[in-house]
Parts: sequence; structure tokens; C-alpha cells
Amino acid sequence: MRARRKSWAAHEIETNPFCIETPDEHAGRWHEFFDNSNPIHLEIGCGMGRYITHMAEANPDVNFIAFERERNVIVTGARAARESGRRIAFIIGDASDLSGCFTPGEISRIYINFPDPWPNRKKWRKRRLTHSSFLQTYKRVMGASGEIFHKTDNAELFEFSLEQFSQHGFALRNISLDLHKSSFAGNIMTEYESKFSAQNLPIYRCEAFYNKGVPHVEN
Repeated sequence: MRARRKSWAAHEIETNPFCIETPDEHAGRWHEFFDNSNPIHLEIGCGMGRYITHMAEANPDVNFIAFERERNVIVTGARAARESGRRIAFIIGDASDLSGCFTPGEISRIYINFPDPWPNRKKWRKRRLTHSSFLQTYKRVMGASGEIFHKTDNAELFEFSLEQFSQHGFALRNISLDLHKSSFAGNIMTEYESKFSAQNLPIYRCEAFYNKGVPHVEN
């Protein structure tokens, strides 16, 4: 998600204690940042933070970390969290850097909502956040087990994601080909999801659970 440059972004990042520019300094010590031992959930590509802030409000017994590479986007969510007093960590960085931000087992759940599908060229598929190279990184930060909740409006990406999950040791459940017409309860929408829903487009969703003992296929 790209946004126009915000004149106040730099100051917000410098003064907001929830904006983390050196996440590697917290690796292995995130519970100290949150001052509790609650499970930690991570959203990759949080956009303006609508989803993560609503999740934090609905789940006070969970610690939330938002990951976003666009500085002019992430500051919106970080400012909202600061003003509301909700302790959410907003990390400015790329998903490829996750291994340096967390030690194995620190993250129990990852949310990947409406990532770029990279649809035009086959060689771009490796940039997809559900590509096997990223899944290996997610496994490292989740340790022996963990789960990934994935939503997208792109059917081709969703099919690709299901294949990648299945090939790399993840079991699947709650697969929906039209989330908003399903019986799934408790869904919280992202900015993109609200727009797609207004256009009556189907939303695809699944939950992938990792267990280190499940065999997988490398490719």
C-alpha cells in the first residue's frame, strides 16, 4: 500500500514509542516491550493499521506487532495506537528481515492480509508473501509450531498459497472461497477488504497450522 508523503510522518516515527525502527534490539525480549507474557501475533503488511488496531481492541490478552515497509502508511496506525493507548508495536521493515527481529518461538500467529499477488510474471511469484522462501522464515520465528491466517481477493494467489502451505508442512482448516457469505464469525475487515466487499467481490480465507513433525516437500 502506497500513500502520499505525510509532512508529520518523520516526527511521529521519532517520537512515537510504538514505532520500532531497530526491532533486532528486541529480538528474544518482546515480552519486555509489552511487559507481559501474552502470546504475540504478527501482521505482515499492516497498511494503515485498521486491522491490527481492531484486533488489539477485541483481544486484550494478545500482544500485537504490525510490520510494514511503507513509512508514510504505517504512521497512521502508529499514531492511532499512541492516541488510544493500545500498546501495539509498529515495525518499519521488510518481511525478508523477520528472522533478525524475532527468536524462534516468539511469534504464535501471523496474519497475511491482501498482499500484493505479483500476478504478471512467473518469476515474480517468489515475491509473494506465501512463497516457500517466506514460509521458511515464518517457521523460524514461530519455532516448533504456529499458525498463519491468510486473506486475499485474488483467486490465483489463493490457490498458490494453499499449494505452498500444503507442500511445506502446514495443515489447513477454515478454507473459505467467499468469506462474507460463509458462516465464519468474528471477521475483522482490513481497508482493502472493505473496498472489495462494497464491490461484492469474493474474499478468500484460510488458516494454516504448522507442526514441525509434519513432513513437507522442498521445491
